[in-house]
Amino acid sequence: MSQTVARAIDIIGFVSHQPRSLNDVAEHLGVHKSTALRLLQTLEEAGFVRKDAGGHYAMGFQLIAYGQLALDQVEARSLAHPVLQELAARYGHTVHLGELVGDRVVYVDKVDGKGTVAMGSRIGLQAQTHTAGVAKVITAYQDPAAQERILDQATFERYTDTTHTSRESLVADLRETRARGWAEDNGEHEGYINCVAVPVFDARGKVTHGISVTALAAVAPLAELRGHLDEFRSAAQQISTELGWKGNTP
Repeated sequence: MSQTVARAIDIIGFVSHQPRSLNDVAEHLGVHKSTALRLLQTLEEAGFVRKDAGGHYAMGFQLIAYGQLALDQVEARSLAHPVLQELAARYGHTVHLGELVGDRVVYVDKVDGKGTVAMGSRIGLQAQTHTAGVAKVITAYQDPAAQERILDQATFERYTDTTHTSRESLVADLRETRARGWAEDNGEHEGYINCVAVPVFDARGKVTHGISVTALAAVAPLAELRGHLDEFRSAAQQISTELGWKGNTP
């Protein structure tokens, strides 16, 4: 990749998390301020970054437009969205749609439930393989080679007492997930949040997507979420059918 292009991509990712000063960007890239300024000015002209009132650089509004166009091109998202909305409305919990993109699982849709529970998931972000239910359910249904590639990217960073911190522990979880047909997140990233996730099949019978239903553990513990698995599977089968799958829910 061109060094200039690589640096520009790096800047966009860097300022997307929070506004950054020119010095911040130069230090992050390891370049002189004049070089960083030229890159920022080019990105600003294209609308990829913008200057805020304090003179810091933040994500540009043009990226929002391009992001929406990208989302609109995800067929599964458009087909699944009404189903996610119905689940969120019926149960009051947050519902995610994850998609396998290369060797990563990415959140491609999210419908918030009732209340304003803060959680780290956002559309476009990678779902962490060792903690996120939707990432685990998709990974569990991959062939051994693909599964190994996905696992190679897992960080196994500990967030809570229930986080998988070893490959062996996660692999055992994936085996159990495949055997029973759903995955769980037992407070593995945010201790106060749990979820269950079920697979979505495409026309080839492959699991390319998954949906997860996420709730405050104090409001709906795992036992309660498990009690609605038949309904969640039915929703996933509805999406699978829309994607051309002709099988039955395992």
